[in-house]
Amino acid sequence: MAACAVILLAGLHRPRLAGAAAIAALGAGFLASLALLAQALGHPGEAVVEHAVPWIAIDGLRIELGVLVDPLAVMMLLVVTGVGSAIFVYSTGYMAGDPGVPRFFAMLSLFACSMLGIVLANNLVMLFIFWELVGVSSYLLIGFWYEKPAAAEAGKKAFLVNRVADFGFILGILLLWTISGATGQERTFAFTELAPRLHELAEGGGVAALGVGLAGALIFCGVLGKSAQFPLHVWLPDAMEGPTPVSALIHAATMVAAGVYLLARCFFLYAEIPAVLALIAYVGGVTAFFAATIAVVQHDIKRILAYSTLSQLGYMVMAIGLGGYGAGMYHLTTHAFFKALLFLGAGCMIHALHTNSIWEMGGLRRAMPVTSATFLIGTLALAGIWPLAGFWSKDEILAIAFHRDLILWAVGTLTAALTAFYMGRLCFVAILGPPRGHHHAREAPRVMTAPLVTLALLSVVGGFLGIPRFVHHHAQVHVEFNPLVAAISTACAIIGLAAAWRLYGRPSTVPVLLQLKWRRLYQLLTHTYYVDDLYRWLIRHGQDRLATVSALFERYVIMRWCVNGAAVTTRAAGYALRYLQTGRVQTYALALFAGLIAIIALMLGAHAS
Repeated sequence: MAACAVILLAGLHRPRLAGAAAIAALGAGFLASLALLAQALGHPGEAVVEHAVPWIAIDGLRIELGVLVDPLAVMMLLVVTGVGSAIFVYSTGYMAGDPGVPRFFAMLSLFACSMLGIVLANNLVMLFIFWELVGVSSYLLIGFWYEKPAAAEAGKKAFLVNRVADFGFILGILLLWTISGATGQERTFAFTELAPRLHELAEGGGVAALGVGLAGALIFCGVLGKSAQFPLHVWLPDAMEGPTPVSALIHAATMVAAGVYLLARCFFLYAEIPAVLALIAYVGGVTAFFAATIAVVQHDIKRILAYSTLSQLGYMVMAIGLGGYGAGMYHLTTHAFFKALLFLGAGCMIHALHTNSIWEMGGLRRAMPVTSATFLIGTLALAGIWPLAGFWSKDEILAIAFHRDLILWAVGTLTAALTAFYMGRLCFVAILGPPRGHHHAREAPRVMTAPLVTLALLSVVGGFLGIPRFVHHHAQVHVEFNPLVAAISTACAIIGLAAAWRLYGRPSTVPVLLQLKWRRLYQLLTHTYYVDDLYRWLIRHGQDRLATVSALFERYVIMRWCVNGAAVTTRAAGYALRYLQTGRVQTYALALFAGLIAIIALMLGAHAS
């Protein structure tokens, strides 16, 4: 936050100062995170730091501002600051010459600050504040090139879809706060206080237990938005309109990771409600397979990686839904390494060739050797090839699924084959294939390739860091390494790569023939299952018509009848009443005698009867 303020106040016309301030701030955060890691290793399974100060304290409501640093938070801090620092350094080369560089680094700093606030928050209210700041930051960064209509629309789409999700999230927070007082204690938002109370309520059954389940489902709505799970996934592919470093930051280290982190942070809640855990697991499994099938037919390199991110997020959510708290966070961490690597590598290719289409690339293994080699490492890690990081984290998820739910295991294994296929397709066309067009690609500058090499090394050794044990949770499901599951998933990945080589590794008409034979399926996938079209139809025929009816109701019922009608009635009544106060004695005498005559007539009539 300090770096953001410095850039906005003193660096808007100094690009180098802006970049240096942003990198120095996040680099200092990375060093501090390493110090916290050293403390956490000395206190396994315990909170390293927990401190809070009162913010709002009135009768019946207490909200604190505080930090909670435990092994889970330390792991996320390292991901955000470590991977984020590599992306910040890369950005100095990628954005060189852009007139908006200072504004870009100010927004990046705000984004990093917001994500760190989510990680460190010790209560749901503080987490929600930074959660919304992440939403604002993503809106600003996705629409950074706001002069492009597509970028401006993508920023608005991301912002609005997340507002829909966050409506459910805040309802879940308020419901949790309400039921936290059912035990007779003061209501609370703090994680460490909520955990024992919710356990007691869930064991007691009845209305309180139902409230816990409903609160868990509502909080999961926030995850659907931030981590782009089906059916609220539609914003993430369009987020590619932002600069490539933004794509890397959103997809690897910050925004989409926030939803998975929230699930892990609130695992004490979900461990008490198996039905909601099952819902979470199946939403993750559906998202993983759904996004992988769409990635198979994409041509934009960043969109392929975007749908890949959707698919891998589905794996993480599925893991936590199956009770694999550690496995989900394990895959989140390793995925941050190789997905940031892939996005930054794609950025180097786009920077050199000025195109996003893989069909306009090719021949890059010689022209851009460092970018190509590191990109291939990231591809193999994502495909789950031994001994790279993706193999260990993905297979731990599949091993848990194999023991807990064979349907989800089958879905996850099939998704692994699809992942290898579409990433193999990307590499065989864009990197290993023959040059297309008359491009003269050159290797990116060292400031861009150095982060690639660092992330490639982490993608190689990331599986040996002992992450699942470090972020251990007493309620998590843990299974030992399963050679059978690993062998099957690796075989599927190899089959996927082999199929990609057969179709795209050499000139062939088979892909075109398959598109013609399976034309309807191909159209379904290229139109992303028509989900966006469905939403547009619902907006046009649902929201817009409801808005029209509401506008007419407001204009003719509320304004004309209620507001203006009250005014007209009052004016008419006043107009009539003024005849009773003329100021003339003759009129008052006439009214008096008329009244007397009426009273006498009534009395005579009553007497006669």
